[in-house]
Amino acid sequence: MKEKEITILAIESSCDETAAAVVREGREILSNVISSQIELHKLYGGVVPEIASRKHIEKINQVIEEALKEAGVTLDEIDAIGVTYGPGLVGALLVGVAEAKAIAYAKGLPLVGVHHIEGHISANYIENKDLEPPFVCLVVSGGHTHLVRVKDYGTYEIIGRTRDDAAGEAFDKVARAIGLGYPGGPKIDKLSKEGNPEAIVFPKAHMSDSPYDFSFSGVKSAVLNYINGCQMKGESYSQADIAASFQKAVTDVLVENAMKAVDEFGLKKFAIAGGVASNSALRAAMQEACDKKGVKFYHPSPIYCTDNAAMIGVAAYYEYLAGTRHGWDLNAVPNLKLGER
Repeated sequence: MKEKEITILAIESSCDETAAAVVREGREILSNVISSQIELHKLYGGVVPEIASRKHIEKINQVIEEALKEAGVTLDEIDAIGVTYGPGLVGALLVGVAEAKAIAYAKGLPLVGVHHIEGHISANYIENKDLEPPFVCLVVSGGHTHLVRVKDYGTYEIIGRTRDDAAGEAFDKVARAIGLGYPGGPKIDKLSKEGNPEAIVFPKAHMSDSPYDFSFSGVKSAVLNYINGCQMKGESYSQADIAASFQKAVTDVLVENAMKAVDEFGLKKFAIAGGVASNSALRAAMQEACDKKGVKFYHPSPIYCTDNAAMIGVAAYYEYLAGTRHGWDLNAVPNLKLGER
């Protein structure tokens, strides 16, 4: 039996958010501090890895101090350090890993490396106290589109993944093509509300050899071809209609594959996670599909959908309970596979 409550300091720096959080007993968030670099990377139309790494170095101590202060705890009251060590941008990950190792070494604390996607899945536990495995989770972000069967805490089976672009990546590229700029996801979501999702029929890819896999490069190319065709003919086109129709094509495939998985595995719980999980059209479509099947639908608040350290702290807690400990040789693994240790 556990004698005391476990308090974890978590660090996340896999892309362009420098984040730290203090999490108690896996589901109580005492603080969640995020320093975003979006304004900086907007100038370049996407994340510049070298700039991201330098900004993490500048911000990380400050963010950790703020997280501890907001939580009202000192490092002496922390039981373990959790940190994202992959996947992500190698330079960005290294900043967080080095910081976590330094604190853990200095204070003699256990070090728990966390998989970034496991963090996104675990974000669902924060506000949904009743949610426990098993369930199916769709992780959709700028770098990942995974359909995951969550068998238990820390035990995952990837049943579907993207063959090319991640969903969020396709949103960014289409947003750029129609002149919305970066970051594309929220801009397309907003503009789509003014458009007709049935105006243009864009292709929806289905993989015959792997029914749960995704492909978004085709729909992205179809949008570019549509725009080029209009320009060559001297015809005008509606940005809002393109945004709404593209969003519908992506959302339909995500919903269809997810519901297929829910049926096959006979699970009555389904969750979404990742940056694209805050897309209003996707949430509405998933809610409707789950309601039809009598499936309970879980989703984190938008603040826990984008990269944050609270979700890493939650994942670290369950890994800690399972006995996961990393040594001082813990390194950044940019292509880390879910389920690897």
